[in-house]
Parts: sequence; structure tokens; C-alpha cells
Amino acid sequence: MDILERRAIISGIGQSRTGRRLERSALALTIDATRAAVADAGLELSDIDGIASWPGYKAEPVGYSSVALMDLKEALRLKLNWYSAGSEAPQMAALINACMAVATGQARHVLCYRTVTESSAAAQGTRSSLVGAGTQRVAGFGVWQSPFGAFSAANWTGLIASRYFHEFGARREQLAQIAINARRNAALNPLAVYRDPLSLEQYMASRMISTPLCLYDCDVPVDGSAAVIVSHRDTARDLRARPIGIEAICGPLHGRDTWDQQADLTRFAGEDAGRRLWQRTDLKPADVDVAELYDGFSFLSLLWLEALGFCGRGEAASFVEDGRRIALDGELPLATGGGQLSAGRLHGMGHVIEAVVQLRGEGGARQVPGSPAVAAVSMGGGPIAAAGLFVRL
Repeated sequence: MDILERRAIISGIGQSRTGRRLERSALALTIDATRAAVADAGLELSDIDGIASWPGYKAEPVGYSSVALMDLKEALRLKLNWYSAGSEAPQMAALINACMAVATGQARHVLCYRTVTESSAAAQGTRSSLVGAGTQRVAGFGVWQSPFGAFSAANWTGLIASRYFHEFGARREQLAQIAINARRNAALNPLAVYRDPLSLEQYMASRMISTPLCLYDCDVPVDGSAAVIVSHRDTARDLRARPIGIEAICGPLHGRDTWDQQADLTRFAGEDAGRRLWQRTDLKPADVDVAELYDGFSFLSLLWLEALGFCGRGEAASFVEDGRRIALDGELPLATGGGQLSAGRLHGMGHVIEAVVQLRGEGGARQVPGSPAVAAVSMGGGPIAAAGLFVRL
């Protein structure tokens, strides 16, 4: 099988200042991240001949996709040979499309970005619901949730987590280790939003959001932008930073487009992504040195541990129980930069940046020991999911 993504590399990464209610425009944040990524790669803005975002043709809904591709293109005066702003394969779509573009000669250097201003939008009372909470007629999967006031992904994930806890005997004390580990790592990351220690007692005493998910099980809405440059592999020797290989990447869509109408509520699209990912490589789960797994909610990380084969079905809660196996010096370091639970919700693109940081050996105080060579990244939850394997070249 010709794995086209192996013709591509990650040549540069960049991140804007990230925080709560920054009072800085989304476009300005995106330009900051873009310039940082271009400089990191040792390129010029004029070298960028492609853009891929997810989603991003229009700047909507408010706070969720804050910068339209065309606005960024105009602001930077880029001349593009190729561009994409679709909504395929959650968050990872930009990277997948960029890989295909450089592999097929449509572009040489593609800017992938994700910008959110959900913190400011929430403060202004304009943050959008994914299913719609207004008076308009509800369509799609929202018909199963809106009549019951379940407008948030926290509600949907809480339902799935409750069923999982019932079937497999998981406990909140076990789930807490995902959040506690993320905060411990965030304390070592100067870019993380929340860096104060988090104890089990604090976690257990925090307010419930949607049973069994409490405040610390939910990621942190922020203002910020993350950018990644995907280039053709034959440019590697000309780059400033160490390039990172893309071993395999995928975003299949096999199941139903619903969070709560699956035949088995405890299964999700990540299982399809996991199967597809390992079909595209000779690597095995045991080869992975670092895992940056999607943590829009802590419980999703449990599901991803199982979906990617790091533990058996129903075993993830036991896998993380004392936090040792997922610590920086553990068997499978998880959320090494603090993840979305503590570093801030850059909607998965921050996980890609952290994977690159670790594979380059640039993690500083949070660097995983032993020169990690393979990183797994996952994005999404519920009905849509994507995953990738990134390698040190």
C-alpha cells in the first residue's frame, strides 16, 4: 500500500498566546501563530502556497471557528495553489488534506491552523450551541437532545460515561487521574492556562456538570490559535527545525452521526479510527512513546486508550488508576503539555504541536525521557474521530 501521508512532514509549529478573554482579535491571534510556525520552519510567508483549516471557510459559529480561511489569506497576502476548509475528520482533516495536497503536488508548504475564541464568546453571551438552543426548528441529531435540554457535548458525554461506569465498574476516583495528570504536566508548560496543582480531594469536591463529569473533567475554553506547516518530505534538508514524519493518519466515518443513538452507547467512532490507523502502518501500540489523546472531556481519553489498543475494552479506568502509567516517566506518557483540560482547548491542534515538541526533544521540564520516537495523536469523540502517528526522522 502506498501511504501518501509519508510523503509529507511537519516542518514548523507555532502557537499564539493562549488564555482566557485575551481581548485580542481572532485574526491577530492567527497571524501570530502563523508567523511563529513559518519562522520555526525557516520559511518565508511567500513560501506558503496552501492553507487547510477545520472548519473555516466562514467565521462561524461565534467563537468556535473564529477566522475564515479567506480572511487569513487576504491578511497575509498569500498566493495559494491549493486550499481546503472542509468539516471532514474532526480537527485532523486539515492535516489529512494538507498531506494529500503535498503528496500529489498541489502544494509544497501548507499552513494548517485552528483558531478559537470561545472564552471571549462565552463572556459576551454569544457562544454557540452545536445543536441549537433557540426557537428555530431543530434538525439532525439535535432532535434527540434539544427537547430534553441536552444542548452541550458535556450532556452527551455524561450519558456515555454513565453507561460505561455501569458496565465496567469504573469509578470517579480513577477518572480523576486523567485531570490530575494533565494538571501536573501543565505546571511544567509555560504556555498552559491552568498550572496550579490539582488534588484528588479538589477534584472530588468540585461541582458536577453532567453526571459523572465534574468541572475538572471538562476542557478549558480559551482564546488562542495553533498553526502547523505541512511540507513535502523532500524539503526536509532545507528546514530550520527538525522535521517530523507522518507515519499514518486517518479519519474514517463508519457509524451513525449521533452521540446517543448507537447500538452500544459505550462505543464510539474512535474504534474505527484506531483500526484504520494500525492498518496503515507496521508499528504497534507498544511502539508508541507519547500519547496526546483528545480530552475535550477526561472520559474521552479513557475511550481513546482502548480504541487505539493501549489497553483492552473496559480496562482504561484500571490502566490510569494511580496515574503512574500515564505520567511523564510512565509506560505511556499522556497529555504531556497539559492537554485541553489544563493547557486550553485548541481543539486538538494543540495536541499535534505538543507531539512535535516531544519528538524534537524540546519539552524542557516536561520532556519525556528516553528520546521518544513515536507519538500518537487523536481527535474527536462520539460519532466522528481521527487519529495519527507521528515519528522522529
